[in-house]
Amino acid sequence: MTPSAASSGPGAPGLDIPAVSVTPGGTATTSLTVRNDSDIVEAYTLEVVGDCAPWATVEPARISLYPGTSETVTITLAPPRSPEVRAGEVPLGVRVLPAEHPESVTVPETTVHIEEFHELRTEILPRRRRGWLRGRYRLAVRNEGNTPTRISFRPEQAGEELRFGFVPANLELAPGESAETRLRVRIGKPVWFGKPAVWPFTVHTTDGAAEAQAEAEASARPATYVRPPLEAEFVQIPIFPKWLLALLAAILALLLAWFALVRPAVRSAARQAADEVVQPRPTPGGGKNGQSPGTGNGTGTGDGTGKEQGGSGPGVPSGGGPGGTGTSGGGEQSSTTIDVETAGGQDKTGSYTVPQGKVFGVTDIVVANFQGDEGVMTITFGDRKITTIALETFRNQDYHWVTPIEIPANATVTAKVTCAKPGTPATGRQAQQCHEVLNVSGELANVAQ
Repeated sequence: MTPSAASSGPGAPGLDIPAVSVTPGGTATTSLTVRNDSDIVEAYTLEVVGDCAPWATVEPARISLYPGTSETVTITLAPPRSPEVRAGEVPLGVRVLPAEHPESVTVPETTVHIEEFHELRTEILPRRRRGWLRGRYRLAVRNEGNTPTRISFRPEQAGEELRFGFVPANLELAPGESAETRLRVRIGKPVWFGKPAVWPFTVHTTDGAAEAQAEAEASARPATYVRPPLEAEFVQIPIFPKWLLALLAAILALLLAWFALVRPAVRSAARQAADEVVQPRPTPGGGKNGQSPGTGNGTGTGDGTGKEQGGSGPGVPSGGGPGGTGTSGGGEQSSTTIDVETAGGQDKTGSYTVPQGKVFGVTDIVVANFQGDEGVMTITFGDRKITTIALETFRNQDYHWVTPIEIPANATVTAKVTCAKPGTPATGRQAQQCHEVLNVSGELANVAQ
């Protein structure tokens, strides 16, 4: 006879595995009897297969049987308390593999009932909100149970000052699913002055599936809430803070001091000054025909400053130019702009040439580095170097001179730019090349003949 393991056909002894129920997070056991109906000694290897395999074990996992004998093994089920282990019926199989005749392998099966459990994880953010009349919060909920559930919320406050609104008011969550709802808290009356008012409140989260299960089981316990409830508070700040009251009091005190002390003193001083102005003053002597020196007699021959005779005042050069020499007068204000664009790692020079027969008296220059480029700019008037500036140290820079710097005819104003790295303008995108602008202002006058 060919030896074989016990068959799974009806009526065969020790082939059935009793059905079993287990709660996630707990343990349960069932058994399987293996009989050797062959005529030789046989060893059997037992292994749990199916959806229960990750959290089921069989002991002993290997047995040896003499012909006609049997042995019962224990199957231990320990599903974790996790949303991954869904409630319901799960198949369980044990593969019995003979060592001598592996072709006679059998897999007796049964059903494991996974019981329901309900667990919620909740959080309210922020725990404290400040405002005049209203505050907004977020409630995060995760279904840690193994069965779908319907979540609702119940606020609770010691008084009736606060009004609550949930959007959405209910959540449908599958096992392991998370969701959020928005909570709006509002109070009817503002606080005008004084200290902030603190309004604590709590939010209970109701698991509808757990409540329905409790009613089905005719349990006397109330609806299942997450314990402890979520605690938060709304801090109602006053419309007018304390510092504003102090400021108003200080302003009022200053006004009172002005009207009581400063204003009368100012009026008295003003009145006294007006009286001194309207009092007649004696005419000093020494003038011809009783006139004071330098007043003249109306014919334009006064002896005071000489201005009445049509001459120029003292200290003004006759040439009329900015420097007092070298120009013939008649100069006019002028300005020019030098625009230099340079690729990265290169040098470029922009220039302006003073026209023939002119002298440019420079009094102001403005340098613009609006992109924030990096590099060096050198400014030269003719053969005179004015300044060398590092571009990364400024965006806009200006220089002014009281005494103009004269640039003769045919000489140049140059701006030499060495571009190290183009900057980033207001558009937010880095430029492809450096771009600097130099504006030179002053008086452009004719050369004296």
